[in-house]
Amino acid sequence: MIDYFCSMYTELGYLALFTTCFLAATVLPFSSEAVYAAMLVAGYDPYLSLSVASIGNWMGGMSSFWIGWIGKWEWIEKYLRIKAEKIAKIHKRIAGKEGWIAFFTWLPGIGDPLAVALGLIKANPAKTAVWMLVGKTMRYVVSGLITLKAIDWLST
Repeated sequence: MIDYFCSMYTELGYLALFTTCFLAATVLPFSSEAVYAAMLVAGYDPYLSLSVASIGNWMGGMSSFWIGWIGKWEWIEKYLRIKAEKIAKIHKRIAGKEGWIAFFTWLPGIGDPLAVALGLIKANPAKTAVWMLVGKTMRYVVSGLITLKAIDWLST
């Protein structure tokens, strides 16, 4: 089954990589690293793959940021039952650290909510975009290096 999905993704090429990385940066559960690794194993250009994966994941993260931006605090209170005082406390704790928080949006499980939260607090979009791109790129640099080292090790 895994072989089927890996071959399907590698046949679709960079479009599949971009789409998977974009969706992985939203609340949908996708393993973009597995697709990225499959692309490298299949012999796709590592630099182009890194660029496509990073940009796709960054754009997905920024879409989550903008969803948070258009959201309303009242919705969080009403639907998530988080009181305004607690929201204000979180906002105060985050203030001034938006860049570093954006850097960590690559983390599995918490990265997507972080991107939405940054939008909700109306963090600086330019700072958020830059730091998010840096973090997400580093994610794929490390993942790619591990994959390429494994390929080298297995081929010797």
